[in-house]
Amino acid sequence: MKVTYFGTATLLFDDGKDQILFDCHFTRPSLGKYVCGAKVTTDEKMVDRLFKVHHVDRLRAIVVSHSHFDHVMDAPYAAKKTGAVLYGSSSVINVGRGGSLPEEQMVEYVDGTEFSVVDFKIRVMKSLHSKPTILNNDLGELIEKPLPQPAGLREYKEGGSYDFYIEHPEKRILIRPSFNYIEHQLDGIQADVLFLGVAGLGKADRDTEKKFFSETVKKVKPKLVIPVHWDNFFSSLGKPATGMPALIEKTELSFFRVAKYCEKHQIDFVVQIPRTSMHI
Repeated sequence: MKVTYFGTATLLFDDGKDQILFDCHFTRPSLGKYVCGAKVTTDEKMVDRLFKVHHVDRLRAIVVSHSHFDHVMDAPYAAKKTGAVLYGSSSVINVGRGGSLPEEQMVEYVDGTEFSVVDFKIRVMKSLHSKPTILNNDLGELIEKPLPQPAGLREYKEGGSYDFYIEHPEKRILIRPSFNYIEHQLDGIQADVLFLGVAGLGKADRDTEKKFFSETVKKVKPKLVIPVHWDNFFSSLGKPATGMPALIEKTELSFFRVAKYCEKHQIDFVVQIPRTSMHI
């Protein structure tokens, strides 16, 4: 299974026959535009360039974890460009409607929804977003009507967060985009690879860190852990990848904490840089 990481929690899975994109964010507007409330549109040239370079030509589905701009903003354009079906919450579907996607090209899911895309069997599991910050205090709010572009980045309300358990003949994979957990949610879930959201781990206290690992890595028992949502998603994919600004996050400490846990439990830990591919 080939996985290409595009930063934040945007992951392209390719089994050699079909492709699925989990989350869809390539435009990455600046922090200044976010703070000032500027209205932004998808950078179509960036999407086109990345899809060409990475041979995104067999995309069957775009599956979105929640409806903040850094997860869903480019989904309508990518779906129209490729013909892929957009899967998401009611808020994600309203982003699709704002992008003039036809209803038959969208599927709304809820907690517990299971669906198959060719050889990929996907289970949707209710999750929790990381704790609110000054940049993110709309948790639980919905996008209640179609959201067309250009749109202010804060108009992309969270709309509920979800994890994805993917079963494929080659691998079992869990994607947890956010640094949080629901107690006992992962009881009985095991995966070969865990994509683990770590934004917030570097500033968490020791008790929170311990509980987080207990409710994620310890239960899933992966052979490989790959962190996601660690990079500065306000910085263009045309620039070198960096962690979030130090005032917001301590990325190096997040990596160290996960690496230390994995070392102790003999689990492989790999940091994948945006715009790179690897086989898992």
